[in-house]
Amino acid sequence: MRRPQKRWLIPLLVYGLFFIWYTDFGGPLTEDEIATFETTMVDLGYDPERVPYLTAFFREDTGNQFLMVNVIDANQNPPEVAGAPPGADADTLMGLYMEHMIPQLLSRACHPTFVGNAVFSVIDVVGIDGAESWSDAALMRYRSRRALMELITHPAMRERHDVKMAALEKTIAYPVEPVFYLADLRLQLGLLLLIFTLLLDKWLGRKPAR
Repeated sequence: MRRPQKRWLIPLLVYGLFFIWYTDFGGPLTEDEIATFETTMVDLGYDPERVPYLTAFFREDTGNQFLMVNVIDANQNPPEVAGAPPGADADTLMGLYMEHMIPQLLSRACHPTFVGNAVFSVIDVVGIDGAESWSDAALMRYRSRRALMELITHPAMRERHDVKMAALEKTIAYPVEPVFYLADLRLQLGLLLLIFTLLLDKWLGRKPAR
């Protein structure tokens, strides 16, 4: 194999490993997986009326990645929560929750893709009472519904759920499957590796042969 061709092996290997880790190849959730999820949710003490609603979401699984759209209004006077500093504000409480959340997310190739602060009250709202003001918005990428299921049933996430709820005045979260998504890291990494390798080829090609 010629040397220029060898230079493409490492980028291809890096991209291949990342693609395998970042993509769920398991297909839609099976009935056995969903049944185990239902049992675990009940054992963890989740609201029994909430379990069937989540189960319906998992039964409609496509096996694809999805984004969770989060619209948040932070609690300006959060209550005291066990394990949190006295007088902790909403940002502190959410930080404590994310200390548990981020490692679990990243280990499953899930991560934030957008986080921002509101700079004005709602410009337009129709048919929703009490939705005139929000403080933050975020998009969270999930590798699959299987990854979300694993997160929901992880004991560490249940233990810190009270901290999250104390930080919120109100929130809306709903899942979407992207149809146009330039922020996909598989696309971005592929383009970066392609550009880097082409530039390296061009630079090394100019060096005089010995």
